[in-house]
Amino acid sequence: MNLLPARPVSIILFLLIHAFAMNIGSIYAQADTAYDQEIRQWDLNRVKTLKAENGWLNLAGLFWLNEGKNSFGSANDNMIQFPEGTVDPHAGYFERTADQVKIITTKNVTINVAGNPTNNALIFSRDMKAIPNVSYGNLRLTIIKRDTKLGVRLRDLEHPELKNFKGIKRFAIDTSWRITATLIPTTNPSGIAITNVLGQTTFQSSPGKLLFMVNGKQHSLDALEEEGKLFIVFADDTNGAETYASGRFLMADKPGADGKTILDFNKAYNPPCAFTPFATCPLPPKQNILPFQLTAGEKNYEYGHR
Repeated sequence: MNLLPARPVSIILFLLIHAFAMNIGSIYAQADTAYDQEIRQWDLNRVKTLKAENGWLNLAGLFWLNEGKNSFGSANDNMIQFPEGTVDPHAGYFERTADQVKIITTKNVTINVAGNPTNNALIFSRDMKAIPNVSYGNLRLTIIKRDTKLGVRLRDLEHPELKNFKGIKRFAIDTSWRITATLIPTTNPSGIAITNVLGQTTFQSSPGKLLFMVNGKQHSLDALEEEGKLFIVFADDTNGAETYASGRFLMADKPGADGKTILDFNKAYNPPCAFTPFATCPLPPKQNILPFQLTAGEKNYEYGHR
């Protein structure tokens, strides 16, 4: 029987092993590339949302209403002063009566409420099934309610921030921050206390606590619910330096029958308050302050981005 010499066998074996390793490396590279593409697409969608008509980059004001008449216009003697050049100096007034708000404008200022031109309309009531859209030129008005406070949120579709926006820097994509977590259902029917930037504290329903491991240690985050998903408001040791001082947000799918879900911190994102002073963001509850540096997701918008 003819056998190949030992050296050729070694060379062939080396070549086979090398080819196998190259093939495995190619598979892993493709997998990493696919995930990178997923995060990049997530970033693109995130920017699109920020720039949308109902996004956060076009906010131009937030004005809390007093009971009774609240005059508005571009002149500085109004109770509510809109940016110069966006509306008449004395355009009209908002009239708050308990939990109702009407807008009344002067004869030369016609607004659109739910697509209909008018000078007088009810634009907020706690009994309304849908809050109507209010527009005037490039301006969009929305009434928001925060506990007992009612305010006018003003958007400018030509806001300079839309043109000045250069994107959001982020940490390098790292699959080790894509972590499996287990949801432990809550036994507290009153929910968890959430305080916002206005100092208002409310108890919000929580589906439970998410348990996960980082560097061999177990940690937990209390979750809320939003848009059919788990919503997490958290803080970590990067806050105030590389990331926004008041923490970040994360969305996750609700768990399956096994109680498990994925916390993909590469999709951790800044709260609206990182982009505008006219938002009313929730702050992380103390139990959601993580005792380590979570170096994934979005960095602070102010952190070298403008």
